[in-house]
Amino acid sequence: MASLSVAAPNFTTPFLGKKLNFRENSKLQTCCSFLRSPRCAADTSYGGNAPKFPRLSVWDPYKRLGVNYDASEEEIWGSRNFLLQQYAGHERSEESIEAAFEKILMTSFQQRKKTKINLKSRLKNKVEESPPWVKNLLNFVELPPTEVIFRRLFLFAFMGGWSIMNSAEGGPAFQVAVSLAACIYFLNEKTKSLARASIYGLGALVSGWVCGSILVPNIPSMLLHPTWTLELVTSLVVYLFLFLACTFLK
Repeated sequence: MASLSVAAPNFTTPFLGKKLNFRENSKLQTCCSFLRSPRCAADTSYGGNAPKFPRLSVWDPYKRLGVNYDASEEEIWGSRNFLLQQYAGHERSEESIEAAFEKILMTSFQQRKKTKINLKSRLKNKVEESPPWVKNLLNFVELPPTEVIFRRLFLFAFMGGWSIMNSAEGGPAFQVAVSLAACIYFLNEKTKSLARASIYGLGALVSGWVCGSILVPNIPSMLLHPTWTLELVTSLVVYLFLFLACTFLK
């Protein structure tokens, strides 16, 4: 009887009011020991057994991501995506990888902005150091908004395409006249002087026609369409001069 009670001891508990066998008592002791020593949730990652990023304490963002200082944007993005997939589930690792990536992007943006400012300063210095005739010439030129440039470029490109499509029927005299009128109209909007706008427009027309008459005969015939006449190609040069005049002249 003594050996039997040792092999399978019974315990009593006042909480349950009944006897517990050895297996039930072991479960109770395990549960109580778990309650006596709770673990903090911050000690583990939210992904379970997710691997920890080994370069969490590396200060240099390039070394943290494992890329060179002259790495391209594609290489930086690729390294970031690879590391996020490899250490997915570990919150501190993901935050460290993202922080390094954002720091590299911010540094690159600041460098490009500084380079752009330096380029503008260098161009301004070159203009100030240029001869007087260059300064006087630049006083007649301005850079309009991008959408204005594209709208006028579309207009004169349409005129050129119209002239090419009707090249077999006749000369582009009508298209050139419409383009000249449009050029004078745009110049009059800026100069507020119809006389000045007309002078600029006619000057661009004559300059384009003279340049086209000189340059076009020197173009190899293999580069031009067989049905294109000298008058047609010269008119295309005129459209270019009219576009430049009404877009960039003050």
